Amino acid sequence: MSAGRIKSWIVAIAACAIGVPFLGTIAAADPSPAEQLIASARANGLDVPRIELAARLTMAGLAAMPEFAGMRENAARELAGRPDGVGMVSAAELAAADAAIARQIAQLHGGAAPSFCALAHASGRPQIPGLRIVYLNPLGPPAAAHPWRNIIAHQTEGPPGSTKNLALAQFANPTKRGVMLWVETDGTVYWATAETAIPTQGDGANRNDNKYIDNGPTYHAVVKTNMIGVEFNGNFPDVAKPPTPEQVQAWRILVRFLQERYGIPSERVYAHNWIDFKDARYCEGCELATLARKLAYVPGKDCAPQRSERAPAKP
Repeated sequence: MSAGRIKSWIVAIAACAIGVPFLGTIAAADPSPAEQLIASARANGLDVPRIELAARLTMAGLAAMPEFAGMRENAARELAGRPDGVGMVSAAELAAADAAIARQIAQLHGGAAPSFCALAHASGRPQIPGLRIVYLNPLGPPAAAHPWRNIIAHQTEGPPGSTKNLALAQFANPTKRGVMLWVETDGTVYWATAETAIPTQGDGANRNDNKYIDNGPTYHAVVKTNMIGVEFNGNFPDVAKPPTPEQVQAWRILVRFLQERYGIPSERVYAHNWIDFKDARYCEGCELATLARKLAYVPGKDCAPQRSERAPAKP
C-alpha cells in the first residue's frame, strides 16, 4: 500500500473517532456486546481514551472478545503517542497498556482520579477536568517530546464550526503551515499533531520595534522549531472579534497544562503580534497571551515528583 493511501486510512480513522462522516464504510451486522459498550461509552465523551475503553470491556467480562484485543493494541499505541492502527505493537508496549488498564479499572471502581500534575505528565489521551479535548494524535512520553520552549497564541479567520476540519488537515500533513492545537469557538480543543512534529508557523520572529514587549529576546529567536502554536478559530468575518468566552475559559486550563508539561514559564507565552509584524487591524493573540501572563503559572511548583521526567525549558 502506498504511503498516501496509508495516510488516507489514518485520517479516516481519526475522522470517524470524532464523528466526521467518512465515505466508503460498509453496512455491518448487528453490533456485538463489545461494540455496543464501546459505542455507549463514546456517546458520553468527545474522545474516550482507549485505555478506558479497554478497561470497561474488561469490567464487562468481554476481554475474550476480538474487540478487546484490538482496543488493547490501540491502548498501547495511545501510550506511545501513536494514533489508532499505526505501527506494530511491541510486547513492552502491551505490558505498559495492561498496567494502565489495571489502573483505570481501579479508578472506575472508585479510586482517586489523577491529579492535574499527573495528567500534565501523562501519555495517551489525558482527560483534563474542565477541558473538552480531542486527541487526533495522542501524547507520547513527555521526555520524548520535542524540546518546546515557547507558547504562541494565534487567531485565524476561519468561520465558527470549521476548526475540526482545519485540525484534521493539519493531522494529515503535520508540517504544513498551521499549529499543534486548534480551539473551536465552543472551547473544544483539537490536538492535531505529534509532540515531535514541527508545523510551519510564524514569520521568523521579525518584529523588532518593541511595540508590545521587549523584542530583544524574541527577534529571530522565537521560531517554529521552539514554539507550540495554539490557534483560536472563528474571528470571521470581523478579524477584530475577540476570542469567545468559551475559548478564553479553555485557554485558562490549556495554557497551564502546556506550561507544566513542557516546563514553559509564563514570560515565554506570547501573542503572535508580539513577535511578528501582523495584521494592523487587530492584535492577534494579545488578549490571550496577556491573560496567560497574568495567571503567572509556575511549572513544577506543585508537581515536584512529576518534574523528574523532564528538565525545565531553557531560555
